[in-house]
Amino acid sequence: MNSVTRPGAEAVASKGWLAANKWLLLRRMTQFGVLLLFLSGPWLGVWIIKGNIASSLTLDVLPLSDPFVLMQSLFAGHWPETSVLIGAAIILVFYFLVGGRVYCGWICPVNVITDAAAWLRLRLGIKTGARIPRQSRYWILGMTFVIAALTGGLVWELVNPVTMLYRGLIFGMGMVWWLVLALFLFDLLVSPRGWCSHLCPMGAFYSLLALYTPVRVSAVSREQCNDCMDCYAICPEPQVIPPALKGADKGVGPRITGINCTNCARCIDVCSKDVFKFTIRYDKRTDSYKKLDQSEVMP
Repeated sequence: MNSVTRPGAEAVASKGWLAANKWLLLRRMTQFGVLLLFLSGPWLGVWIIKGNIASSLTLDVLPLSDPFVLMQSLFAGHWPETSVLIGAAIILVFYFLVGGRVYCGWICPVNVITDAAAWLRLRLGIKTGARIPRQSRYWILGMTFVIAALTGGLVWELVNPVTMLYRGLIFGMGMVWWLVLALFLFDLLVSPRGWCSHLCPMGAFYSLLALYTPVRVSAVSREQCNDCMDCYAICPEPQVIPPALKGADKGVGPRITGINCTNCARCIDVCSKDVFKFTIRYDKRTDSYKKLDQSEVMP
């Protein structure tokens, strides 16, 4: 297989397997670590976090609330308790600083399922699939609020894959296994990255928090790019890469500023030339880059 089919092969050869997968490993540790914190109470009787993914209390002190669920509640006409508002504010500030869709790449357990489908899709060389407009997720996001307002209830949370997966792990998977399989097969056979990158309203909501996020991945060494395309192949939102990687002739800086970037850092992992790294949005030193020749820029 070539490097497009197996993105990261050159990085493994030049940097070693661990260095070429370090951010992926950290993401998985974070995802399963957060999951374990929620499950340690009902599974092990160790109540580090009391509550659920929508609203919880950590160590009996720190309230945390999902702002997406809070917005649905407000549209449904339900005013929450003060602790819920405080918890949502904490989450909003956190994701504003690190990037709204960091939730998708570093916290959401469904991401593990869809990443597995993307991995297998690449290994099997599946090229076909329905192309769903990425804007669809924002229409679905709007509909979750409209339905909440019309029904007076949190209807989306009854079918939200994240919520259902957490409930299934606590109370028994049962039919949730079919949901997991459906999501996996949908991304594998129907639409590449179909759920997370095209349909999920949670991802759409959290992307709106990333308009001015300070922490960004930047193509700081983009003059070293050898056009292997590994970053495009591995990225769940490849449309955010070209402006930063190939926009030097247009005066575009090397920061990836697209709100749908998940800061998953897989582009950092799989790049054998170390083109990408995490930077601070307002650090002017990031703009000190070598301009590419016109012939090097993708049309």
